[in-house]
Amino acid sequence: MPFTRIFISSPQQEFAREREALHNYFATDALMRKFFSAFLFEYSPASDQRPDQLYLDEVERCDLYIGLFGNDYGHPDDAGRSPTEREFDHARDTDSHCLIFVKNAAHDSRDPKMQNLIDRAQEGMVCKPFGMLEELVAGVYAALVEYLMAKGAISWEPFDAMACAQATLDDLDFDRMSDFVRVARRVRQFPLATDVAPEKLLQHLHLFNGDQVTNAAVLLFGKDPQRFLESSEVKCAHFHGTEQVKPIPSYQVYKGSAFELVDQAVDFVLSKIDLSVGTRAESVRAPRTYELPKEVVTEAIVNAVAHRDYASNGSVQVMLFADRLEIWNPGQLPPGLMLEQLRVAHGSVPVNRLIATSLYLVEYIERMGTGTLDMIKRCIAADLPEPEFSVADGFVAKIWRKSAEDRLNPQNNGAPNGGVQIQIDDRDVAILRACSNTEATSKDLQAAAGYVLRTSNFRKRMDSLLEQELLERTLPGAPQSPRQKYRLTAKGHAVLAVAEST
Repeated sequence: MPFTRIFISSPQQEFAREREALHNYFATDALMRKFFSAFLFEYSPASDQRPDQLYLDEVERCDLYIGLFGNDYGHPDDAGRSPTEREFDHARDTDSHCLIFVKNAAHDSRDPKMQNLIDRAQEGMVCKPFGMLEELVAGVYAALVEYLMAKGAISWEPFDAMACAQATLDDLDFDRMSDFVRVARRVRQFPLATDVAPEKLLQHLHLFNGDQVTNAAVLLFGKDPQRFLESSEVKCAHFHGTEQVKPIPSYQVYKGSAFELVDQAVDFVLSKIDLSVGTRAESVRAPRTYELPKEVVTEAIVNAVAHRDYASNGSVQVMLFADRLEIWNPGQLPPGLMLEQLRVAHGSVPVNRLIATSLYLVEYIERMGTGTLDMIKRCIAADLPEPEFSVADGFVAKIWRKSAEDRLNPQNNGAPNGGVQIQIDDRDVAILRACSNTEATSKDLQAAAGYVLRTSNFRKRMDSLLEQELLERTLPGAPQSPRQKYRLTAKGHAVLAVAEST
């Protein structure tokens, strides 16, 4: 297929950043630069033609017209029409393939003439909205991929539906498949019997591509998925502060099936955040409440595993900071879905439909298309800030934690979230302070607490601080090691901050 020339039209001042970004994108993206070249007046050589005529001649030479419409109409000519409107009309008159992208804005903030142009464009073609620059680039990419597919220049099938090279039925865990069926029958009335043959289950879930198992089959039921899809692992890190610093206090790389990755990553986060245990006043079992709702943590991690770009070499990253939980995955929003739509009920457009469907059948995904809205509602109910979602070099979900003071509510005797009381005295505070900015040995902490000898009282004090998760060992697997040191946990930092402020 020969190069397709694209004319990018817009009021130049309003969309200077977007125009430059699109021009650079067409020049640097491996797929785009293979098929497209873009015309922007600001990048064209000097000419003795009148600018307005040069624009129209270039529109006529181009195969594709991309219009960026926003608030500004531009400078009208003697006939009352701006260059943007003239270019749009000429593209339609010459039957160019037109793609219109409209920047979100309040209706009354637009120039009436621009609103009229948008209304005219919407009568005969699809106008796609966008907010951030990343959404515009993603929308242009999706539209041009569809254009190439319609022209027969490329063909495409979802990554999870592709055959997994060299993988066979023997690489799948049949016990895990049986467990899947048993749970799916109980929670979603799954129609197949628990003793169904593995081949029939895979056929029912569309996990065969011809006679080969798909990438989704390996990710869901593989004995060792990372043998075939190395980047499908999940990396988890816990930082005591608000920035990424090395050495990382706690770092784990988890491997396994998609179900195992979610379970392990969720357990990692829950083991690092505050947990309050209430009384048995209303139930035989004491209620347990995490500072971040477990459902929110799970939903964010499930979304990252289900909707990531598995063709990327990047891995899902789960990072817990003192002020937030941040989950990154190498992926973008599906075409047609905007960031602001994540805050309301929206249609389900999973990138990896086969993986998402199987996760739904065993209740890892509760309801299609409502996950981010449920996260927002649960955070508000827990008196937490609303989660934030962004798209840059991947998709990021940020779940904000309460401040140290809020997590240690003085109205509840210093207990986080109204739960178990944290019991410390002046000697405990001295121990916490001694390792607040460094890793300290047992002798260092003994001296800080005012103990001349290593008495049983000091050992009990240390055991209590460790049990309350205010301190942690640097070598947890070797508690008696002579190289053992101690450091403050995020919870310990929070307790120390409150103790020193009172």
